[in-house]
Amino acid sequence: MKEIKAFIRPSEFNDVFGSLRNDGYCCVTVTDTEGTGRYSDPGELEYPSSKIPYMHSKMLKLEIISQDKDVNNIVEIIKKHGRTGVRGDGIICVIDVERSIHIRTGEEGEEILNMSK
Repeated sequence: MKEIKAFIRPSEFNDVFGSLRNDGYCCVTVTDTEGTGRYSDPGELEYPSSKIPYMHSKMLKLEIISQDKDVNNIVEIIKKHGRTGVRGDGIICVIDVERSIHIRTGEEGEEILNMSK
């Protein structure tokens, strides 16, 4: 199993999420976040913040736990639909998941992800 974390522009979320759902990947955690760094937009897409004393970009963080066989497809969907071609489009990280447990039932393993096509 893998965890896919993607930091994308809020403006691209509907395309990314719609495409993920259309391909059978329904379960995504979305967090409203802010980022700074060398990949931030140099222009109008940066906002001053009282919480972060630097110019920054508003981003959404998507988190998806997936079966190994689905990782490449999910990454390609996010790349295709999250890209604007402008600096600051975001990043995708793929991380190993050692164990997954369904809290309500106690079931474990990839089968609890229910992401099969």
